[in-house]
Amino acid sequence: MTRSSGIIYAICAAVAALGFAASDAQAQQQAQTQTEGLKHYDSNGKEFWSHPPADWFLGDETQQQKGLSPSANPPTPASADELAANLKKIKLPPGFKISVYASNVPTARQMAWGDKGTLFVGSWFGTGSVFAIVDQGGQKVVKTVIKGLTVPTGVAFRDGALYVVDISKIYRYDNAEANLDNMPEPKVVYDDMPSYIPHGWKYLVFDKSGDLYVPFGPPCNECLPPTNVSQVRRVYPDGTAEVVALGVRNSVGGDIDPRTGDYWFTENARDWISDDLPSDKLNHITKVAQHFGYPYCHQGDLPDPKFAMGHKCSEFSPPVFKLGAHVAPLGMKFYTGDQFPAEYKNNIFIAEHGSWNRHKYQGARIVRVVVGPDGKNAKQTIFASGWITGDKAYSGRPVDVIVAPDGSLLVSDDWAGAIYQISYGK
Repeated sequence: MTRSSGIIYAICAAVAALGFAASDAQAQQQAQTQTEGLKHYDSNGKEFWSHPPADWFLGDETQQQKGLSPSANPPTPASADELAANLKKIKLPPGFKISVYASNVPTARQMAWGDKGTLFVGSWFGTGSVFAIVDQGGQKVVKTVIKGLTVPTGVAFRDGALYVVDISKIYRYDNAEANLDNMPEPKVVYDDMPSYIPHGWKYLVFDKSGDLYVPFGPPCNECLPPTNVSQVRRVYPDGTAEVVALGVRNSVGGDIDPRTGDYWFTENARDWISDDLPSDKLNHITKVAQHFGYPYCHQGDLPDPKFAMGHKCSEFSPPVFKLGAHVAPLGMKFYTGDQFPAEYKNNIFIAEHGSWNRHKYQGARIVRVVVGPDGKNAKQTIFASGWITGDKAYSGRPVDVIVAPDGSLLVSDDWAGAIYQISYGK
């Protein structure tokens, strides 16, 4: 190379370097511009846990999802006229009908039957109460039987006692149905539970032997969670417990398969990826300490863009069924009644609460999943829909389902503050 050509080469290289630098600076400026004004949560830092923001479970915004936030429940339950108008829009399979079982049940959440036909109902934020619905002369009367709790979403009933979970404690109220007007002092049956409120609301399920299944959600959207959350525990009657599932993001619904005794549960996937990813899930525990992927993998086949950290989705248990993105599946039950047609026996009914982290809401319905006891060949159909009234508008949001003694299906709705009854007749 001659001296002159070397000088020309050096100049060209310098110009190219300046061009790359300018391009890199421009890209950095563009990236900074795109992230300006977006909410960011560094959940791996000490500050996040020592001084958490009020909305610490929402997660990092993206430009695409910017500005989305959960809708606040209406301040009061829906009126009788509003409920009647809402139910006219509900679509059901032929032969089924829906009616109001009970109204004025503020922020109604999980339901549980007492031995004498009392329907107990937990509640959501801002209510702090547990309700009992009783039949008096053919009229459903709603009684507030417990007050002053934090978020008593989960209720269960066994051997005459009402069990209530309130974030960090499980309480037992003995001989509950005989004392609806003056409930006894509760006994704490389990309290080895963190006090995180975000994703700390829970659901209770007893199996036939009296063991109690309880999910523990992480206090974040997507993070490396503390070791005492992101799991499902089985609490034994003596107050001890074992972890039966790991890698669970946020589960607020489950049931025992009457065919096998296995525990199945719904799971809400993370937010802030896109309108259509990732899918929420239906899961089946087949062995103790199964890992379902969170925070490394979502929907069984989608590595997290930040937290996968070299993990492959094949390391974790896949879902039995992908329910759809941001449908928010909550309460679920195997159908064990005799009122519905024979093909409904042992099908799973799931209450989908509906979206918030999506530009056009979906969910807010009851779906039916037909699946064998081995968890294979699952198929889903929409059973009840019509509670979404616009791109971002609800007339109701189903939360839980439970089979009634007569074989009908009850549905709780925390948006309208009501319990519905779905019946079948030829």
